[in-house]
Amino acid sequence: MSLGDLQVLLVEPSHMQAQLVLRMLAHLGVSRVQHYERAGEALAAMRETRPGAVISSLYLPDMAGTELVTAMRHDEELERVPFILISSETRPQVLDPIRQSGACCIVAKPFTEAQLARALHSAIDLLTPEEAFDAVEVEHLRVLLVDDSYASRRHIRRLLEEMGLEEIIEAENGREAVIKLADTMVDLVLTDYNMPEMDGRALVEYIRTQSWQGSVPILMITSEHDQGRLAAVEKAGVSAICDKPFEARNIRQLIAQSLCA
Repeated sequence: MSLGDLQVLLVEPSHMQAQLVLRMLAHLGVSRVQHYERAGEALAAMRETRPGAVISSLYLPDMAGTELVTAMRHDEELERVPFILISSETRPQVLDPIRQSGACCIVAKPFTEAQLARALHSAIDLLTPEEAFDAVEVEHLRVLLVDDSYASRRHIRRLLEEMGLEEIIEAENGREAVIKLADTMVDLVLTDYNMPEMDGRALVEYIRTQSWQGSVPILMITSEHDQGRLAAVEKAGVSAICDKPFEARNIRQLIAQSLCA
């Protein structure tokens, strides 16, 4: 799929901002674009004709962008539609629900055409999954997915299933993951950092020092940006760390590298 094949729905109440995005999209070759100022109108249009990707502002007249993407993720017809947020918001507590929803990209204002193009290519990667493995029978591999966000687990699980991985075990936090690891052998652990009861760092430390599966690859997918905390996770023995939101191509490569090492 190319950018010219992508059908985009833009939700932007500002006329000036909408015109800027529309000009950039046209220059990138994206000609099929619907523009709405309100989230309710956008949702109704999506349900009539599912778009290839949604680009939205965070603050909308009738609901927040977080509510819009949540509504999409609770609709079976729209839950797989890539969501791109464009915002000048920087507060982690505001952006975290977007990151946890499985948004494919957050584009910070001010932004360039190249940054918008990268976000659109990230959406295309989600829509057109590639084979990540050559010589491994992935359907027999078992993955433990640990995240307290149901939306995030669903998003990552879909990506894993598109890669051909069939045996996926889910846990809502590190403590639940420890229980599952006690009697179930896994080939890969994918975990969030911030979770109740037992966070990702504690889980990594437990696996590396106390679990009978101490050498299992551990990939952390997180919205945590505190460098001190992330350094502690690396010291604890995590195999790789990936930011939320993530590009599908990057996460596929990290998973493939972890499983094929």
